[in-house]
Amino acid sequence: MTISQIHYTSRKLAESLEGNPYMAVISITDPSTPPARLDPMFRHVLRLSFFDAVPADEYQPPLPGLFDMNMARAIDRFIGELHAAPFTLSVMVHCEYGVSRSAAVALFIEALTGAPLMARAFTHAANQWVINQLQYLHPQLAVDVPLPGAAREQRQSKRN
Repeated sequence: MTISQIHYTSRKLAESLEGNPYMAVISITDPSTPPARLDPMFRHVLRLSFFDAVPADEYQPPLPGLFDMNMARAIDRFIGELHAAPFTLSVMVHCEYGVSRSAAVALFIEALTGAPLMARAFTHAANQWVINQLQYLHPQLAVDVPLPGAAREQRQSKRN
C-alpha cells in the first residue's frame, strides 16, 4: 500500500497548509469560485469543480455543474496512479466546507485502497450522489458511511 492515510478538510484549511510533496490533494471547488490557492509544494493535485448537489431525478439529463462520470473516472485514475507509486504518501481531499463532497471522495478512497481515513466518524454527511457515481466504477466495492451518532459517540468516549 502506498497511500498511508486519507484526510478531508475545508478549502480554507487546505489553502492555509504548508505544502508537502508526499501529500496528494484532490481539490474540489464550486464552479462559481476560483481554484483553491494551494501551496506549490503539493506536487500531486487533482482539481475538480462541481456543486454539492444531487439530481432531482436520476432519469433526467444531468445539469451543468453536477458531479459526473468523467469526474468519477478522473478520481479513480488519480488514486490508481498514487496507489501504484513506488513511494508512500497521504491524500487530502478538500471541498468548500469540508463536509459533504470531500467526505464522499475520502470514503471512496478508503474503501478502494484500505488506507485509514482520519476523522472517519464525522463523514456521515457525505454526498451520496458522489459516492454512487464512484461506486459505479467498482460495483463490488462497499463504501460504508457512518451513522450521524458515530461522531457524538467518539466525542463522548474516554481517551486512552
